[in-house]
Amino acid sequence: MKLTLFRRLCLVATLVALCVIVLGAWVRLSHAGLGCPDWPGCYGHLTVGEAVENADRANAAFPERPLEADKALKEMIHRYFASGLGLLILAIAAVAWVNRRDPAQPMRLPGFLVALVVFQGLLGMWTVTLLVKPLIVTAHLVGGLTTMALCWWLALRVNRTTRPPGERGLRRLAVVGLVVLALQIMLGGWVSTNYSALACPDFPTCQKSFWPEMDFKAAFVLWRGLGIDYEGGVLDHPARVAIHFVHRLGAVVTALVLGFVAWRAIRSGQSRAVRMAGAVLAALVAVQWTVGPVMVMKALPLELATAHNGVAALLVLAVVALLRFLWTPKTLR
Repeated sequence: MKLTLFRRLCLVATLVALCVIVLGAWVRLSHAGLGCPDWPGCYGHLTVGEAVENADRANAAFPERPLEADKALKEMIHRYFASGLGLLILAIAAVAWVNRRDPAQPMRLPGFLVALVVFQGLLGMWTVTLLVKPLIVTAHLVGGLTTMALCWWLALRVNRTTRPPGERGLRRLAVVGLVVLALQIMLGGWVSTNYSALACPDFPTCQKSFWPEMDFKAAFVLWRGLGIDYEGGVLDHPARVAIHFVHRLGAVVTALVLGFVAWRAIRSGQSRAVRMAGAVLAALVAVQWTVGPVMVMKALPLELATAHNGVAALLVLAVVALLRFLWTPKTLR
């Protein structure tokens, strides 16, 4: 069935949001989050090229963080993509407003997306100005995934008129799966922003133990005040081990929950779309459980670590698609 302009824009926005999330992971994992120490420009310029041409002036303005062109370029590429996503969401809201008399046209979600992307811009600014504070960076990640998920929800078309009896309870189970996945992604963001990915360099043990020395009290302090530079991390090793270890436990729980959701969708789904979403979800869980351990055992290569973030985003898309295909007309709007 032909997509409307609105749904086409939402689909493009979903793809761009996915790119922004992956680029954000690439920037964070290559320690380029402060490649441009100001915002929205880079060392007082709109492009990295201009900053490089005026490197002496740039370094004088930010003596504590000399210009590194490669890191600055990574950060600015991420910002350009994020800006493009913001423009796309404004276009989505504009098209929704033009079509507002159509009873099938969603209005609330496009309006919420505009507010969300503005808040995302603020989080992006605070990520830089508050020196990659873990709470802000993790919130920025969650906001990006939420933006992507909502765009995907609006892009998908549902033709069902009733919920078949065989799917009773499956939607509720999928909601549980999405909540568990969201919590696990937050834990993953906390691992990354506290530089804890290599706190357990072995697998399946951690520090050659199934219960290593850990400091849970220090590991999950959300706010440590202002003026602290978090690049490279500030936690002691036992606290980083605790964060990593909890994320591993969360991975087991998430895999079991999502695996069960996928099995139920494949087995009980009354439409091809529901069964396909379940199959894709099962495949992505298997891929993530392959990428995660290999990434740790190979000492966090940038490509695998970025892919780990990308697959997490694809898992969100798979669960959201499953929920969308299970939705009924009463709640489509």
